[in-house]
Amino acid sequence: MTGASTPPSGSIFDLLCRLGMTSAETREVYAHRTRDVDPLTVYRDTVSGVIYIDGFYVGDDQYQEGQYRKAQQSVIGAGAADFEDLRDTERRLAACKRYIAGKSVLDFGCGRGSFLLAARHLASSVAGIELQQDYRDLLAADGVSAHAGFEQLGSSVFDVITLFHVLEHLPDPEAILKQTADRLSGGGLLVVEVPHARDFLLSGVDCEAFRNFTLWSQHLVLHTRESLKRLLQLAGYRDIVIEGVQRYPLSNHLKWLAEGKPGGHRSQLSGLESDALVEAYAASLARMDATDTLFAYARK
Repeated sequence: MTGASTPPSGSIFDLLCRLGMTSAETREVYAHRTRDVDPLTVYRDTVSGVIYIDGFYVGDDQYQEGQYRKAQQSVIGAGAADFEDLRDTERRLAACKRYIAGKSVLDFGCGRGSFLLAARHLASSVAGIELQQDYRDLLAADGVSAHAGFEQLGSSVFDVITLFHVLEHLPDPEAILKQTADRLSGGGLLVVEVPHARDFLLSGVDCEAFRNFTLWSQHLVLHTRESLKRLLQLAGYRDIVIEGVQRYPLSNHLKWLAEGKPGGHRSQLSGLESDALVEAYAASLARMDATDTLFAYARK
């Protein structure tokens, strides 16, 4: 298998085996390439439905330099990417505001810090962890403390720690989750958002164009509800609640099925949608366990 950097000891396959979510007998080759690396084997477990890449890691330098974010914007379009970031920030803040009001908050993998900048008006304090230096510099200029790793936080602990679309990038997610637990105050809350292996465009209609686009070398695991729950339990978390969230609306699905291209929230088809339709479609996908995203809350 091709690899850009030597992964740490252990592997995604070993971890999923320990979780009871895959085995040599139940996994099958799902794809022979990702949208950015060819060849690269992607597996799907025939029993659990988890999708994963094993023995590959792009390396920390990719995240320090941030080139992948520029590549993402070139695919989606800078203006569209900014709009999607705004939508995600508004949604995440609405989901978390009851938990972060008056609390200390750490966002792990905070990127440019959109969530922290919005949350600081509710929280007692906010801080971030981010490998990309220029993003840390921008946050510092905005008055938000951001660090390259946990070791730079000294003895600080937090009431709430968030990981929004970060966990799937980590070659050793168990270790990071245990580190977040060490940084949570007693009874502290962990909030995790990840892409969902049972996304309707994968599990419901098997849209080939979407599959070719969404399989990405940096997404090492696409979780199911059960695999995410077991991983959090393995890391020592309790009182776990996992919700299905739909980031992208019906118009995006129609764009993929009609043209094989992403539509986000801004395609010409979005004019079909009302707030009621968006909510009803998301609720239908959640009932089918076919949302594009999983949102988990867990206590230390």
